[in-house]
This record gives sequence, C-alpha cells and structure tokens, in this order.
Amino acid sequence: MTSTMPFRPHHPGDGWVEGADGSRYWGLFGAAGLLAFDRERGVLMQHRVGWSHFGGTWGLPGGALQDASESPVTGAIREAQEEAGVPDGSVVPRAEHVFDVGVWRYTTVIAVVVESFEPVISDPESLELKWVPVDQIENYPLHPGFASTWPDVRAALARLTA
Repeated sequence: MTSTMPFRPHHPGDGWVEGADGSRYWGLFGAAGLLAFDRERGVLMQHRVGWSHFGGTWGLPGGALQDASESPVTGAIREAQEEAGVPDGSVVPRAEHVFDVGVWRYTTVIAVVVESFEPVISDPESLELKWVPVDQIENYPLHPGFASTWPDVRAALARLTA
C-alpha cells in the first residue's frame, strides 16, 4: 500500500515545473543530487519512498534547490545532509553533470568521500540508504532520470577516480 504525503512547500523552490510534453520536474529553480563516492564501498544510493516522484526506485540523495541563489553544490550537499545524514566535511565535490531539459535542470554533484560515514535515514523520503558498488548500480530499479544520466555520470566518475 502506497501512502500519500500531502504537499506542503518548505522553501520557495518547492513545486513542479512542467515541460511542453507534460513531463513534470520537481524544483522551481532546478534540483541537485549528491553522488558520494567511497573507494571502498561505492556510491551512496537512496531507495525512494512510494509517495515520492517515481517512488520505489533508487537514486541519489537530492532535491529541489531552495531558491534562485542556492548553487547546485550547496543544494546537493544540503539535501544529502537532510536525507542521508551526510556529515559536514565528509565529502569533497569534484565535478558536476548537468541534465538540462530547457525549462529545468538537474545537477549531479560528484563528490569523493574523504571521511568515512554511515548514512542515516533522517527524513521521510527514504526507504533505505546503502553503499552500492559502481558495477552493481544498474542492477537496481533506478529512477528514470538517474538511469538516463548514469552512463555519462559513471564515465565522469571513472575519469575522476582513475
């Protein structure tokens, strides 16, 4: 049974943007997610709750930018702290991948873990958080947006960690 979560905006950026084809994207100012990469454990992945957009799929901790002045790096780290308990200073952003559909942008911030941590479900948006080896990510039912960008993001990650 899927529960429904009532919509209550918390920030000016909370809301849907609709594309010309009817596609909907969360975040009036765009959105960002954190790809936290740990050489020993892989990528920190989030199993999304049923009431969320594409609930039941796996993706990265992330979400809407709070306002027009919040940078994607700041937003991605803030969201990862809110959703997965990522501690201050535990990751260092190294690259960004931007998915741009014209009316909306999602930035994947690729960061390297410099201080090991265990993720903590710290808000109602996650069913599960886990470290997934890079070569196993495609075995999970991925959020469609993440699935479409994963080949490019994976290549960027490989270049950074080679």
